[in-house]
Amino acid sequence: MNAIVEWISQPWPWYVAGPIIGLMVPLHLILLNRTFGISSSFRHVCAACIPNNLDFLKYDWKSESWNLVFAGGVLIGAFLATTFFSTDEPIALSEAAVARMGEMGIRDLLGQHPAELFSWSFIGNWRTLLLVLGGGFLVGFGTRYAGGCTSGHAIMGLSHFQLPSFVAVLGFFTGGLIMSWLVLPLILT
Repeated sequence: MNAIVEWISQPWPWYVAGPIIGLMVPLHLILLNRTFGISSSFRHVCAACIPNNLDFLKYDWKSESWNLVFAGGVLIGAFLATTFFSTDEPIALSEAAVARMGEMGIRDLLGQHPAELFSWSFIGNWRTLLLVLGGGFLVGFGTRYAGGCTSGHAIMGLSHFQLPSFVAVLGFFTGGLIMSWLVLPLILT
């Protein structure tokens, strides 16, 4: 059992993880007759739990209940990963990335997130609040504005050759590059 836990805990190479993710497209289409994506789950939860008269939440959310099971599986998987499969070893990063982060004041690279930004002791720090709340708002707004999230557009939409998904993925990557190379250094230095 320890060997399996050790194997699961290691980073998986792209040529293993990529095809597994890619197989979700035909599996969802063949087995469920559904497209793959997660961003609509929040809408389904709100429609199921919040009684109101908003037209946006008046629809048959029960027909999409499979998506809620999928979202629950994501939460359970995240709990299992952090509780049983996480290690204290730093993430494998290039020397250039470590040096660049060091220039921005990020030196604790143990775990999945830099402790200088994402730890409870820094929750009152304006940088942490900006990154967590501002980033969360922008991701949520962008997901609704783009009509889907990265998994829906990049995995499902591109596999169907949908032009809106291609445009959305270009926006995701462009936004990520601008954030990591221009905005984040301004915030952290």
